[in-house]
Amino acid sequence: MKAIVVPCFNEAMRLPVEELLRHATSDLRFLFVDDGSTDATPEVLASLAASSAHCEVVTLDANVGKAEAVRRGLVRALATGADIVGYFDADLATPLDEIPRMETHFADLAVIAVTGARVQLAGADIERHSFRHYTGRIFATAAALTLGTAYYDTQCGAKLFRAGPAIAEALSEPFHSAWFFDVELLGRILGLGVIREHPLRRWRDVGGSKVSPTTFLRAPFELLRLSVELRRWHAKRG
Repeated sequence: MKAIVVPCFNEAMRLPVEELLRHATSDLRFLFVDDGSTDATPEVLASLAASSAHCEVVTLDANVGKAEAVRRGLVRALATGADIVGYFDADLATPLDEIPRMETHFADLAVIAVTGARVQLAGADIERHSFRHYTGRIFATAAALTLGTAYYDTQCGAKLFRAGPAIAEALSEPFHSAWFFDVELLGRILGLGVIREHPLRRWRDVGGSKVSPTTFLRAPFELLRLSVELRRWHAKRG
């Protein structure tokens, strides 16, 4: 069984309710984390949970940020007994039908994580605004240097993890980075198994992103701090 976390902060107008309900099954459970929303998100999520036994809502009393919302959601996902846990952005920029294709990588028992990669290959339908694409490529290069390994797309909001000690330990402490926690999470499990990137067939840039251009201006300083934190993390665990 798979348990997918969907972090939500004021997502009432962007949540594709029908698509989520169509994919919710006994093998695919959704955990919606309401991160202190102030719009109609709580009502939308309550309706989803009432419509399907395979949808659950975790409500946070105050806004704690995407990083902590995802972490708490994944901890809850592990508690459900799922074999695979993960998270997808609420706008479903990555279509849910990518999940079965990503899941096939876990047939290799060495694989502990599969992450989406927005690569514009022949036959792929990747719709991305030019500014976000080019700033994203610059950031991805810096993130790969921080991790000390080749990585094309750390920030794609579609990630799956094999349930087990590696991901459980990685979630045992809050993340230090609010927006670049993806890099921190990958860095925490690096070396504990194979992390595989999965080229997506489809991805679309949905409006309403909460990431501002100034976020990327802070990126060099944030990644430097993360590099220090990741060294501390691995040194502490031998």
